[in-house]
Amino acid sequence: MKPDFSKGLVPAIVIDSRTKAVLMLAYMNEESYQKTLETNQTWFYSRSRQSLWNKGATSGNTQEVISIKLDCDQDTLLIEVIPNGPACHTGEPTCFYKDVKANDNELDYDEDIIDQLLVEIKERKQTRVAGSYTNYLFDKGVDKIGKKIIEEAGEVVIAAKNNDQKELILEVSDLLYHTFVMMEQQNVTIVDIKKELTRRFGKKGNNKGERANIEKW
Repeated sequence: MKPDFSKGLVPAIVIDSRTKAVLMLAYMNEESYQKTLETNQTWFYSRSRQSLWNKGATSGNTQEVISIKLDCDQDTLLIEVIPNGPACHTGEPTCFYKDVKANDNELDYDEDIIDQLLVEIKERKQTRVAGSYTNYLFDKGVDKIGKKIIEEAGEVVIAAKNNDQKELILEVSDLLYHTFVMMEQQNVTIVDIKKELTRRFGKKGNNKGERANIEKW
């Protein structure tokens, strides 16, 4: 089954496979669709330039295709990707960052902050930034990063023993950050961790199996 290109271009909604955030809307013709399947990278058709374009070919902000779904009429695509950098040409993570109607129940935190942090750590591993603490950790290597993880883990326990919730939040945040740096240094991704947790907790959707495995763990 493939999209119906008989009426021309097909809209493609691109979302982050990890956060499910909508990243962008673009259009595909049959040729760009085939190139997307062949390369596992997103290719679109530019209506203004009337030519194909590979997302990230110039900026480096490519998109690794994880899945492609068709709607019921076979005239719209939903593409899940792992973005290698921001989707928007403005540098924003998503093209949909301008509020038209504000959410009255707006959260006081960024739901995507962990994924953004992981992306930034990966970028620091690839590109040096003056005064970057993350660059410093990568330069020092596994021993320094490991020492910081041990220190922060100890601080987490001390904060808990002191019943200091504010301090505990700070120390857990430090521990997570240094753990993420270690993961990147060792080329371990958050997807690898999710797969292992999924393996431990049973098959997706199997609530009984999940409860049983959680109890064993």
